Formats: sequence, structure tokens, C-alpha cells
Amino acid sequence: MDLKPSIVPVIIFAFFLSLSDIYAQNAAARSQTIFPRLEPDARALEYNQLGTRPSSYSWSELAEISLWASGDSSSANMEKIKAAVSSLNSSAELPPSGKERPEFILNFLHKNYLKSYSLYQTRIDTVLSNGVFNCVSSAVLYVILCESAGIRTSGVITKDHAFVIVHIDNQDFDVETTNRFGFDPGNKKEFHDSSGKTTGFAYVPPQNYRDRQTISKIELISIILNNRIADHERRSRFAESVPLAIDRAALLFGNSLAVTSEASSQEFIFSDPRRDLLDRLINYGSMLLKASKEEDAIRWAEIASARYPANERWQEYHYASINNRITRFVKDRKTTEAFAFLEDNKKLLSEKNYAQLDFVLIDADILNRANLIKSPDDGDAVNKLIEQAQGSGRIPKKRADELLTFSVQKTASVLGAAPARNWRAAIQYIEAAVSKYGSNRELEQALKTYKGNLATEYHNRFASEWNKKNYDEAERILNEGLKEFPTDKQLLSNRDIVNRQKARQ
Repeated sequence: MDLKPSIVPVIIFAFFLSLSDIYAQNAAARSQTIFPRLEPDARALEYNQLGTRPSSYSWSELAEISLWASGDSSSANMEKIKAAVSSLNSSAELPPSGKERPEFILNFLHKNYLKSYSLYQTRIDTVLSNGVFNCVSSAVLYVILCESAGIRTSGVITKDHAFVIVHIDNQDFDVETTNRFGFDPGNKKEFHDSSGKTTGFAYVPPQNYRDRQTISKIELISIILNNRIADHERRSRFAESVPLAIDRAALLFGNSLAVTSEASSQEFIFSDPRRDLLDRLINYGSMLLKASKEEDAIRWAEIASARYPANERWQEYHYASINNRITRFVKDRKTTEAFAFLEDNKKLLSEKNYAQLDFVLIDADILNRANLIKSPDDGDAVNKLIEQAQGSGRIPKKRADELLTFSVQKTASVLGAAPARNWRAAIQYIEAAVSKYGSNRELEQALKTYKGNLATEYHNRFASEWNKKNYDEAERILNEGLKEFPTDKQLLSNRDIVNRQKARQ
């Protein structure tokens, strides 16, 4: 019977709570890995607080935040934005009012700054440096310039695109900032002729309200962080994505128009920063697991889950981490170490998950012991261990029966092995087990095999004496065998030989 360990495969992502500095330092000291920071950048918290004022973000604040979100800490690019604002607002060609004013700003932006479209180029500092832009970076720059000119704006997102709404003269106009003809694009033939060639995105008109969503200016800027996170993860730089996700969540938490509650967040296209943050935390931990750094992965989860709790998600992660490490222990036949490891991490597991992993371990331990059986005493010890495990509820009856069958068969095979070939002892061991635990097809087949072997042994002894013409001894052996196996065909054939021999005498 080929019995394998019952190891379960795992495949396999209140807010900003305080964490004790002592606990964090102790956990970090135990780890050989330098974990990503879990504290939000102070500027993220500062920018978040700016959004709680009665007044909206000023254009200069939006500019500063967008550069910070782009990863730019220098003042040079802020000066470039100030120069652009000054140039725009001092231009004699800037219309004083009406929809012509934001349309002029779009042309100004394309004429002076937006040179080449690139799908993933989200950063504002890069636009200012070389003119390469995408929908997000061009939209953010356009918002900054419009706000500097006294024009109210909002962001718009679709499943894979972003653009802007300008609010002017009690009217709202869409602006596809990736195209110089993108002002009020639904009424521009030039836009429709060129937009798809430039970006590959189709314009989503206002009446398709289920396919688009209006967001705040700060949420639009936060997409810069989100896109940088996506870029890191495309490159498997999971450690670098964690701080950005923390900063994005800190920037938006409590100051977000689109994401208002756990229940409603799933209704929006705009991604929930809290859910995204948890995904990044768990993705980083999963990377540690993939690298077989289970201890680091568990320590990471202890620290991160204490600060950013989400019981169900972290339970899944803890289970996967501990299971992976236990699987390696079991593979190396180190069940003692595995039991100790499980007990050390019991507090991280639900009662159900702990019981599942304990079952995996006791199952593997029993199999290891069964494979090492060398005598009936060894077999009895394994059988007793199985009985105890079933009695305490650590393994179910069905699995206990399978393990008992394996242990009994293993012990019988040891008794029937060369050089002793003690078929009778093997038969008696199986019969005793059947009497105690009940029969099944595997044990019945084993009994049949061993009884056949013992009957064959009687035949071989009979044949040996018969060939040596020790007929009386041969007949004695045959009678002994027939008494035990009266229906065995080989022994009955031997009886015919004896009878024919007697008839000739």
C-alpha cells in the first residue's frame, strides 16, 4: 500500500494603529531581513491634513504634492512649475473667461511641455525634464495650471484611463489631456481622428456614468503613486512598493471622495487605498515565502498585521507561511522540529487552521514511524499512536483506518521478509489487527497473499522430501498443510500424487 503524507498545499495579498517601538525593534532584531518601512512619510500625513480645511488645495500645494508623489524631493522642478504658471497667467493670449480659457491652457500645455506620449510615464518631474507623459501626468499638470488660473477642476477615471473635468460658467467640460484637441472631446472631430493613434484609449462620454467615475484632485494625484507601485511590482520589486502604498493610503485616508467605506469601496472604479495597501503588504510577504524565507515572512506578518490589521487576510497569509515551513520540515523528516515550530506560532493561527496543520504533522510523524518499523513491537507502538491521535480528534477516523492498515501491512511485511520468511507470524499479526480494528479489502488481500505463501511453503517442503524419496515425511508435511489449508489447489494436487503412488504399490 503506497500511503503518502496528507499535506495540504497552499497557493499560493480601524487603520494606522500604533505599534510599540520596543516590539518593533525586538522583531527587527530577530530578522536577518531589513523590512520596508511601515510608518507613513510625514509629508503624506501633512498633505492629508491640508485636505481637511474648508478651502481646497491651492495650485502650489497640488504641485508640491504631485512632485512628492513622483518621488522628486528637489526644489528645481517646483520652480519650473512656478515658471509655467507665471508664463501662462501673464500671457496676453489667455482668454479672460469662458470655455476658451481652459481650452487655451490645454494648447499651452501641449505647445510648451507635452512632447511624447508613453503609457507608463506617470511622474511629473519626468514630464518637466523631457516632455514624456501619459494620461495621469498630463492630467495632473493640466489641473495645476487650471487651478492657478482660477478654474475649478476634478479628475475622471475609467478602468484604464484618466482625464479631467473643468467646471466653468455652470457647465462641466471633459478634457482629454493626452491630446491637444482633447477639450470637450465629444464635439471634436480632430480629437476622434487622432486620439486612438496616440494613446489607444477610447473616450468615455459623460452619459456612460457606469464606465467612468469623477474623483477629487488629490485622488487624481494619488494615481501617480499607484502607477509607481504597479511599475515596481511589474519588476518584482515588492519591497519598494510597500512604502508607496502606505504613503498613498495615508494621503487619502479620511480625505477621499470616492472611497467612503469598506462596503461602498467595491462599487467604485477608483481603487481602495486600504485594500491596495494590504495587497502590497501581503505581496511582499509572499515574495519572502517564494524565496523560502518563512521565518522572515512570519515576522513580517507579525509586525505588519499589528499595525494594519485585517484578520481574515492575515489568517490566510499566516496559514500559508507556517504551512510552507512545516512542509519543508516534513520533507526533511524533521517532524520534531516541525511540532516545535507550530507550537511557537500557534498564536498566529485560528483554531481551525492550527488543527489542520497539527493534523498534517501528526499524519507525517506517524508515516515516518511506520516506515521505520522493524519489529512487531515497533508496529504496536505506531498503532497505539494512531489510536491516541484518533481518540484526541487530531486525525479523522477515515485517515486513522488508512494509517492503521499501512502500519499493520508494514509490520507483516517485516515478519515475512528474508531470511526468516515467517509467514505464519505475519498472518497472525494481521488476524489480530483485524480482530481489534476491523477488516478491509487491503488487509483481506494481505491475508490471502501470506496464507498463499505459507501454503506454497508446505508444497515446497513436501516436494523436497518427496524428491528425496522420503515419502512418509513428505506425506506428514502434506497432511499438516492440508489441515491448515484444506482447499489449496496446489496441496490438493500433491494429495493426488500421493494417492496415485499408493495405488501403484
